[in-house]
Amino acid sequence: MKDLFIEVDMRLQQLYLWEPYPEGDILLRQYPVSTAANGAGEQNGSYCTPRGRHRIADKIGAGAPLCAAFKAREWTGEIWTPELDAANPGRDWILTRILWLDGLEPDKNKGGTVDTHNRYIYIHGTHEEHKLGTPVSHGCIRMKNADVAELFDLVEEGAEVRISA
Repeated sequence: MKDLFIEVDMRLQQLYLWEPYPEGDILLRQYPVSTAANGAGEQNGSYCTPRGRHRIADKIGAGAPLCAAFKAREWTGEIWTPELDAANPGRDWILTRILWLDGLEPDKNKGGTVDTHNRYIYIHGTHEEHKLGTPVSHGCIRMKNADVAELFDLVEEGAEVRISA
């Protein structure tokens, strides 16, 4: 499936996967997400989810098992479990797959102190699937692990991601 694009609605805490057509876009998938607890914003260090037009710059984690844990975009070899979570209090778990975003709008979400890519903003799996639908992240877009694995396989690097608040 070529030219698919993603829309993230922060107000509704939903992610939509669309296929564009001249006569009207077709909704292929809809997933619950969690965006930033601090709301929308682009500033580095704000722990906010950046708005506007982005693209998937990198897809990381192909073939990793569900709940595979990542640090610095590398699989640690760990698989998240409640026991592992208890042994790592306060860890911000990045699980299953990473879709690393890059802003497309200079001075809004690209460049300087508002650069989405340099802020390491991802779409990724979470250990807190029960909190999806509520803004609780540190800026990233969190998804169910099975959902992010499915989305990962459906989209290509370069696919557009539109984030609105």
